[in-house]
Amino acid sequence: MLFRTVAQCASLALLLSCLGCQKDSEAVVSIALHPTNPNILYVATNDAVYKSRDGGGTWEKFPSFSARRVTTVAIDPQLPATIYAGTMGDAVYKSPDGGQHWLPHNVGLKEHVSFVNQFVFHPALSEKIYAATTVGAFYTKDAGREWEERMNGMKEVHIVTSIAINEKDPTILYGGTTGGIYRSDDAAMSWKKVNNGLIPESELMASMALGVNAIEIDRTNPDVVYAGTTKGLFRTADKGERWERIGQSLHDPFISSIVVHPREPGIIYIGGPGGVWKTTDSGKTWQAMNQGLVTLNVRALAMAPRNVQTLYAGTNGSGLYRSIDAGATWVSVPLKAAPSGPG
Repeated sequence: MLFRTVAQCASLALLLSCLGCQKDSEAVVSIALHPTNPNILYVATNDAVYKSRDGGGTWEKFPSFSARRVTTVAIDPQLPATIYAGTMGDAVYKSPDGGQHWLPHNVGLKEHVSFVNQFVFHPALSEKIYAATTVGAFYTKDAGREWEERMNGMKEVHIVTSIAINEKDPTILYGGTTGGIYRSDDAAMSWKKVNNGLIPESELMASMALGVNAIEIDRTNPDVVYAGTTKGLFRTADKGERWERIGQSLHDPFISSIVVHPREPGIIYIGGPGGVWKTTDSGKTWQAMNQGLVTLNVRALAMAPRNVQTLYAGTNGSGLYRSIDAGATWVSVPLKAAPSGPG
């Protein structure tokens, strides 16, 4: 039973001493922002999915469509009325109408998927989706109607915690696992371990030696990749062939989320148990950006697609926050909502 509890928390990539495994509506585990309409956003808490159509002023709480917990939520970037939700135990649900109706989309997924950790869309063909789960990486070419396992070269790893795709060359992907990072150069048909500088091979023998919670690729130079792990923040300048530890001055080495500025890649935000931290010089120096946060345990970070000054932070104890000044100050965004009606 102890192993199951630890594995469940790790598969959420958050190892939060089982605080994250308790049902708590004030824990925001995932944030999805509409690609073009800044007023529309979705958040997943431990027990519901919420939608706002007015920038967080009011919220609609969808009736429970999963017997278990929702673990991640994502918006199709080309068809933004289409929403995907990953769950604990019930795998994938999809809504074609902005969350009003949800249907399971699990053909090909193993019955024992414990958590769906993340969805990643192909940058040009959004019906092609990759999913990171507790039993590996999966791929769909038809918007979730059927999934296939993509674990060739990654067989020694079971839990895939995060995935990132190179938007300039979508055949290149990175998979974060409980055993470090893998890279694929052929659209996830095969994977190669790229842990040089990340963790010694001898330490990988330990169970869950290194969880890679978040991977972000520099959009201006996709050879540069950042990895947020349970043991610190890492950077590579050569597609993962060599990693270096950065951010040693951060108060807590556990990194749960990363946001890289799309046009000024020296600006990076990270979130974790120590709150939100920001660098403007690619990680050489860091500044805490926690003014207004009641709880510093940050589970999720998101930057508005069309306004880089606006960020959202999901915390493990005090809900959702928004900053409109690039993280300098944060204001609580309460998720107060009545259950939505049918249809």
